Amino acid sequence: MKNLNAEFILGASKVSQFPLIDKPEVAFTGRSNVGKSSLLNSIVLRKNLAKISATPGKTQQINFFNIENKWIFSDLPGFGYADVPKTLKESWIKLIFEYFKIRENLRLVCLLVDSRHDPTKIDMSLMEWFENNNKKFIVILTKCDKITDNLIAERKLQVENLLQFCKNSLEVLPYSSKINMGRNELLAIIKRICN
Repeated sequence: MKNLNAEFILGASKVSQFPLIDKPEVAFTGRSNVGKSSLLNSIVLRKNLAKISATPGKTQQINFFNIENKWIFSDLPGFGYADVPKTLKESWIKLIFEYFKIRENLRLVCLLVDSRHDPTKIDMSLMEWFENNNKKFIVILTKCDKITDNLIAERKLQVENLLQFCKNSLEVLPYSSKINMGRNELLAIIKRICN
């Protein structure tokens, strides 16, 4: 496995700060503490590209990264629990959906779902929104090193059944940032969609 060249571009807390870059874009979204930053680091094989915290809600803006000078990755604030004022959480949600609506180069959304639990209402709502708004997406089942192979297979099937009538859902991918399980498959999907 080789490291990918990756550099932080900027963090945007409002739409006017979004970078104008003509490259295919991949967004990473999901609930707080689902492992977005760890996953980003595992894709590029760097420990500290995206900041990791045990505290949910650490990512408070949309962080943009240039990957291999070919793609833009965007790390979005987490949905759900975060120890911040309600008004701030609401502003994050508004910012995220504005991002989804207006980013013309957005080719793929990676929705991260914790493999240890049933998909939550937030997970299901996001899947429904992507489908209804014609956004290509994949579901990445995170933290698969923490459950058995049988449970991984069961969770994958469960989510595939939920998405069986969704034309914009491309894949349900088991992943572990700790052991880089699923990394090559994810990169293959990104290359297929974005190149």
